[in-house]
Amino acid sequence: MADSDKHAHELQPPRRLITSHNQSGQGVFVSEDSGDHQRVIMGGKSSARVIYSTKSLPIDMNDEADLDFARNNEPGIHIPSGTVTRIIDWGSGIEGPLHRTMALTYAIVLFGAFELILDSGQSRTVHPGDVTVDRGTMHKWRNVNPTGGTSRMLFVILDAEQLYVDSKAIDEALGHVAPELDK
Repeated sequence: MADSDKHAHELQPPRRLITSHNQSGQGVFVSEDSGDHQRVIMGGKSSARVIYSTKSLPIDMNDEADLDFARNNEPGIHIPSGTVTRIIDWGSGIEGPLHRTMALTYAIVLFGAFELILDSGQSRTVHPGDVTVDRGTMHKWRNVNPTGGTSRMLFVILDAEQLYVDSKAIDEALGHVAPELDK
């Protein structure tokens, strides 16, 4: 059992399938697993799995360069000029810290329910199939699964240029997210 599976939750590890090409240029499966980089977070009550990461956009897939990078480099919260795809399983009742990444983040609820809380005090509850697009806002997540169990979210994180609001630079603010997810 991987370290990230040791916290108490009922969800199976995600299944990641990676494709590439054979010598004839036909599509083939090259990997089937649950991700290269996994961590137990939030006091041992949640886990984070990196599904894939890239060092740049557009992505260089020649000679399996992207596969090598993803396998050999555990990303921080996001990668400058790159991408990170991560699944986080949130234990019952877990609430993350208020934070801001300098990134555009797509968050897709896969299982359970979450409350997305913004620094303005606004909040929304999201359910399986719902997608949020975070554009560098201060926010936090709370697992509000009505069964009281684990909830799962998929995050696709794309690096962004410096954000300005009313000509004022908005800085990244990772709070205590950084030690748990940053390298």
